Amino acid sequence: MRQDARGLFFTGESMLFDDRLATVLRHAAQSEAAARTQYRQLLDLLGSMPGEAGDDLVGAAYARLEELADLLPPAVQSAILRGPGLRLRSAGLVAWLAERDPQAAAAAMATAQLDESEWLHLIPRLPMTARGFLRHRRELPFSAHQVLERLGVRDRALPRPDGFLASESPAPLEDTAAPRSEAGIGALVRRIEAFQRARREGTAAPRVPPEDIRPIEAEQRRRAFDFASDAEGTVTWADPAMAPIAVGLRLGAAGPGATAVLEAAALKAFARRLPLRNARIEVIGLAEIAGDWRIDAAPAFAPGTGAFEGYRGRMRRFAPPPERRAAANEASDRMRQLLHELRTPVGAIQGFAELIQQQMFGPAPNAYRALAAAIAVDAARLLAGFDEIDRLARLETGALPLSAGRSDLREVIVQLLRRLEGVLRPRSARIELTVRGGPFTLELDETEVQQLIWRLLATLAGAMAPGEVITLTLTGDGARASLTADLPIALLDDEDDLFTATAPAQPRAISAGMFGSGFSLRLARAEAAAAGGTLEQRDEQLHLDLPVLAAPAATHSDDGHREGGLSA
Repeated sequence: MRQDARGLFFTGESMLFDDRLATVLRHAAQSEAAARTQYRQLLDLLGSMPGEAGDDLVGAAYARLEELADLLPPAVQSAILRGPGLRLRSAGLVAWLAERDPQAAAAAMATAQLDESEWLHLIPRLPMTARGFLRHRRELPFSAHQVLERLGVRDRALPRPDGFLASESPAPLEDTAAPRSEAGIGALVRRIEAFQRARREGTAAPRVPPEDIRPIEAEQRRRAFDFASDAEGTVTWADPAMAPIAVGLRLGAAGPGATAVLEAAALKAFARRLPLRNARIEVIGLAEIAGDWRIDAAPAFAPGTGAFEGYRGRMRRFAPPPERRAAANEASDRMRQLLHELRTPVGAIQGFAELIQQQMFGPAPNAYRALAAAIAVDAARLLAGFDEIDRLARLETGALPLSAGRSDLREVIVQLLRRLEGVLRPRSARIELTVRGGPFTLELDETEVQQLIWRLLATLAGAMAPGEVITLTLTGDGARASLTADLPIALLDDEDDLFTATAPAQPRAISAGMFGSGFSLRLARAEAAAAGGTLEQRDEQLHLDLPVLAAPAATHSDDGHREGGLSA
């Protein structure tokens, strides 16, 4: 515990936050990319700051955050708030975000991580719109759901009969909220009732005002929405954000003009006016709603007459059986969160080192400047390594597609071999390339192909002994291009798996990455798989196989042509 100039006590942790905030605020966002980065940094710092923290620096951080929020589109803010690893644990920041654009508020309500006492204190002070977003949070404490219920925020916006999708009804709670407005849940219920009365009386049905229909995230559309249908099975009401694409769907059997096809068992239940439980339904329509869904719905009957009025329920995206990749996705998410936690301090260290090296705070001794320059270089290498780990995690889980384009695999190999001549020449080493067949045109951006081939060639060249010669053979059969490479003796001597990441035993003249040959080859294998190909070891050779464009292309070499060995 220490005391500052104002006589206030503070801990080392608070000082750390202050230093990091000062570092972030010192730099102005000159571009949209810089604004996104600074927006995320401020969210992370303010979101993980102790609840009692508050001073001029924090106020300046909130002011900068507001400026950035005015610059960035709501969709970008929402994506940042929903990104993995963001720490949103400050009730004050959550309350501030709840007052912002609905997209940002929805993302904040979906990702905030507060304890029970903070939720109970915060919920009554939130705007009505933000409270509505919270009704989708199943993991909130039970007491928080009770507060939402008392405030008139319920998980369903439809009137439902007794026993609808539940064995018993919850006990009524006293409504302590302010009078309901036309934008609340009650307004939606009254709108549905007015629509049904208008249909019975034959008058024009009221329409949902356009301003009530707010766009929602694509991932929300893929999840679930509530709906109501008439007696013929036509959807007459849906959650406002889904209404434009859901209203008008017709539940029924397959046939001409069918838009929502129920499975056989569900059709029988529908004909008998029985509840639909976890029934499968295929929706035909726009891309945002088309596909397989599950439906849970209960029949509705008119009070007094008992006439069937349709169904009230929920549709949710059909989830296929879990695959083994789910575990890999979870591991990838944890790895990316860890990398985010590491990037922040390393980035701060790099920034301070550059400030010292460039003498931004005043003259510094040359020895300090040299040390700061070395630290900045090491930090840059670490950040580059983090990027490689992040790329591998996303590639192996299918979260990162490679950029499409057009490139010539043969030309890329020849160019990179020429770059390696300067390393191989002093050691009298040689890499010989033989080309057979063709074509070798890939449907990939040239940068992606260069990264893949460089990882392979640099790993092989770095492991070659003085005077060693290895052969590359590039062949094409019109559908696939195959590159076969002899493995250097140093890589054959390793007893471990060739694709296992291990620290290099000694520095090499050239390396494809800071984590050794095993990691570089594993990353190259993931890139090849993302391109629709394979990379594997067969005996004493590496085999890379990639698909080529189906269109005919001119072959650059005759069968059996040898690119004279690239050596020194």
